[in-house]
Amino acid sequence: MTFSRSPAVGMAGLLLATTAWGSLFLASKPVLPHVDPVWFTLLRYSIATLGFMLVLRLRGPLPWGALRRHGWRLAGLGFVGYGVFSAMVLVGLAHSVPSHGAVIMATMPITTQLVRWALDGQRPGRAAIGSTLLALLGVVMVSGALTRHGDTSHASTLAGDLTAFAGTLGWIAYTRGAARLPELDVIGFSALSALASWPLLCAATLLLAAFGLAPVPSAAAAWNAWPALVYIGLVPTVFGVLAYNFGVRQLGVVTGTAFLNFVPVSVLLIGAAMGSRPAAHELAGVMLVVSGLLVHTLSQRVQAAQRPVPAGDIDRKALVCRSPRPQRLLSMARMRRSSS
Repeated sequence: MTFSRSPAVGMAGLLLATTAWGSLFLASKPVLPHVDPVWFTLLRYSIATLGFMLVLRLRGPLPWGALRRHGWRLAGLGFVGYGVFSAMVLVGLAHSVPSHGAVIMATMPITTQLVRWALDGQRPGRAAIGSTLLALLGVVMVSGALTRHGDTSHASTLAGDLTAFAGTLGWIAYTRGAARLPELDVIGFSALSALASWPLLCAATLLLAAFGLAPVPSAAAAWNAWPALVYIGLVPTVFGVLAYNFGVRQLGVVTGTAFLNFVPVSVLLIGAAMGSRPAAHELAGVMLVVSGLLVHTLSQRVQAAQRPVPAGDIDRKALVCRSPRPQRLLSMARMRRSSS
């Protein structure tokens, strides 16, 4: 199934993905004290891999040929995107505070633009940087980092914060990899990267458990956590990743990561729907995040519209669709070609 490139549809996909990921934090909070983050990640993506493959099979024949051609690359991308990102962020947050975690997640758009600048030579524009900083300020306000003064603890959270920040690089690498494999569509890339990386996730988990770095959860803990794990494995993971990869294919990597600022906002909105009344600073932060996302998306559309078309590259379909006088302009183009 293919979709025409549409900014509105891409934005809807990214909003659905970030909302699903917001629910992930609420659903996983009661599970993490009983299930180690590494085992949590393995169980989550074991369920998700089955879900991905089911969706892929319902669509048609499984693309085993693409898996053979890109198997190792898909395994590496899935490992850093699914495994390293999830486990390191959860481990980091276990040694930090939620407000720090929200700010670290919100630095991903800036980090993505710096990575593109360093690796691809694509310097971000002023509008992109300004809108990202605006959304980042909104996330800081939502988290309460600017208004919370009651914490008297002097324990350093630097190690946890750096661990979570390093983990975000895994998701940036996964997102860049998705954009560089146009042969695979959204469902194919998501499913095959999960399938190819599952043996690596399993081996890494068992290795860490053997060295005592990832305690094996008890049978009672796993049984009590299975409803939350099934939800997390299917909704935030399968549906969320598919919607996010679809949005990235529609709007690009930079815009896709910019919408990650909406994750803590979605947590606030879901909490409000469950009866938790938001504070004034939280509402102000939501407005800043939404404004930053709108400015960023509009600036990307303006930049794309102003991008010059290479000389001699005539797109007849675009000419016919966009021109009010398609036949006349097409005839003029043919006359110029024949005269030259």
